[in-house]
Amino acid sequence: MRKIKKPPDPQQPPMSSHDVVITGIGLVSSLGEGPDAHWQKLTQPGFQPVLDAARFAPYTIHPLPEIDWNLQIAKRGDQRQMETWQRLGTYAAGLALDDAGIKGDDELCATMDMVVAAGGGERDEAVDATILAASESRNDRDVLLNEKLTTELRPTLFLAQLSNLLAGNISIVHKVTGSSRTFMGEEGAGVSAVETATARIRSGQSTHVLVGGAFQTEHSDMLLGYELAGYLHRGRWKPVWQRQGSEGGGVVTGSGGAFLVLEQREHARNRGRKIYAELGPVISGRARRRQGELNSEIAALLKQAHLPDGELLTISAASGAHAATAAEKAVLDANPALAVRAFSTLTGHMKEAQFPFAVALAALAVDRKAGYPVFDATAERPFEGAPNSVLATAIGYHQFEGLGLIKAA
Repeated sequence: MRKIKKPPDPQQPPMSSHDVVITGIGLVSSLGEGPDAHWQKLTQPGFQPVLDAARFAPYTIHPLPEIDWNLQIAKRGDQRQMETWQRLGTYAAGLALDDAGIKGDDELCATMDMVVAAGGGERDEAVDATILAASESRNDRDVLLNEKLTTELRPTLFLAQLSNLLAGNISIVHKVTGSSRTFMGEEGAGVSAVETATARIRSGQSTHVLVGGAFQTEHSDMLLGYELAGYLHRGRWKPVWQRQGSEGGGVVTGSGGAFLVLEQREHARNRGRKIYAELGPVISGRARRRQGELNSEIAALLKQAHLPDGELLTISAASGAHAATAAEKAVLDANPALAVRAFSTLTGHMKEAQFPFAVALAALAVDRKAGYPVFDATAERPFEGAPNSVLATAIGYHQFEGLGLIKAA
């Protein structure tokens, strides 16, 4: 009797040497630094977030922990010429390189590509205040600005505000000198960075890529960007899912960074490295939200991801922004198989780092064969068992949507 070969499952593509695997994770947030510290705190039932409600009242933030920058940025001169957000990103990148066993390996670093999600740098608030004060008594404001540009602003300060300087500093400090790309655009930058890095590896253009982002919220002008459009939550802190109807726009920010080392499966195996998880489909979209397309766009992205059958742990990067978070919750709640965790309840919203952070938390759950307890018992349901796949979502507080499926390697 002739044996009939079963056709391949289109939702389970055959294993390939170009499969994208995660071999390094670098995390920094108000919860601490490194994957172990985050796992221990996020898997602790009832864990309470670290908050600072006084410094930028009426806005609450999730502040950085104490960090010894010397551990990842050895030269004080390098530290001095970076702003905090650049130090933070360079530090998190170093953690990921250490975790993957690449840091200090000149050959691997020289052939490593880099994709970074970054915003602009921090402004010199003292100079801004001086210009505004002087403008009250002068009408020749064009002349005034030129005077201040030549006398108050240092060239190094201006350079430190460029978004691609984060990638530049990572190259200088950690000797990652392959190709480099920087994306700007809030959560969308993080989604595009991971999507691009994954595509390069699948196509064979890259064998190993450092990808991630960082955001430092403890600076007035960083908060100003959110508040100008009315996005910041005001008053008493609440979990992400409970901010609907509260004063303000719903977003509580946090300082943090997340970097991943992605590799071709064969490249990682040849190095003998531990693999956390495999990175499956990474999909992005940009709904015309003013025309009411956000819910249908999120539903379409979920359909494109070919989600596995059965209960699926879902790591949501939801910001708390009223319209975006309500739309995401409605679509996710419509699928009873999804057990959702909004990690920003415990870390705050980290803008460009949101999606890389979600992917990292998903990879940890797959690797450690355990889910996370509910972060908000009023809106999230328990997840039992060992997750073989985990969904990571990032629905931008203002625009851009993305998700990725992280699977056991």
